[in-house]
Amino acid sequence: MNVTAKKGISLWGRIGYGLLYLILGIIAIFQIYPLVWLFMFSLKSNSEVFGKSPFALPESPRWENYAKAWTDGSINLYFFNSVWITVVAVVLTVLLASFVTFAITRMNWKYNKLVLGLFMVGLMIPIHSALIPLFDFFNKLNLIDNPISIILAYTAFNLPLTIMILLGFYYTLPREVEEAAVMDGCSVHRIFFQITLPMTTPVISTTVIINMIYNWNEFIFVNTFISSDKYKTLTVGIQNFIGQYLTDWGAIGATLMISIIPILIAFILLSNRIVEGIAAGSVKG
Repeated sequence: MNVTAKKGISLWGRIGYGLLYLILGIIAIFQIYPLVWLFMFSLKSNSEVFGKSPFALPESPRWENYAKAWTDGSINLYFFNSVWITVVAVVLTVLLASFVTFAITRMNWKYNKLVLGLFMVGLMIPIHSALIPLFDFFNKLNLIDNPISIILAYTAFNLPLTIMILLGFYYTLPREVEEAAVMDGCSVHRIFFQITLPMTTPVISTTVIINMIYNWNEFIFVNTFISSDKYKTLTVGIQNFIGQYLTDWGAIGATLMISIIPILIAFILLSNRIVEGIAAGSVKG
């Protein structure tokens, strides 16, 4: 009887796993298909876009759509702007967040809890509610149509979340190593840069990925603070490209694919680090 029960449980378990994998497979298809469709769309001509089924494959792939988007649409300039603005903002955000988290968790000073609370309040501020005050602030500083305004906005809005992720991980770090360094005469700067910062590499990787995805896909700040084409990023540059080349749908699709591919590759390769880093910092030791 026990053997039969075990076999019955095993059978139902297999059926359950089979249904689970089937459901997950269907969800994966629905998630991946839009990207596949966009890629096929980017290889079509206008006659194929309007004259055939939207699900039809391109008869003769037009790879020149990518060359046209890269050169005629100035996507190469927008792509370069997205890269360097994202890199600078991510480095600045992670570095400042590490400074703040180290000061809150490793230094005893009177207002550390108050400062932490002020940073956490930043999580509750909607982006749209800050656009007009930020525009007025940057306008007074002559930073409108200047990439510095974008970098500062990205850094300010990403700091609270980055600090929150780092905070849990810092609480799990053993203090014995740092205390031994103090006994050996290490300064605070050496302790931070040579001991604490290297130990936080896993969670820093997580914050880098999250900040990178947000900065790369961000639209509102760039569209509000930047007007010159020479400073626009891919998200806003695509909008201008669509307005300028409205009839060339294949080039528009190629532009969208160019904007998606870098962040998609980065997410596929590094997505596990997001889960690992958040899990590592979610338990206070």
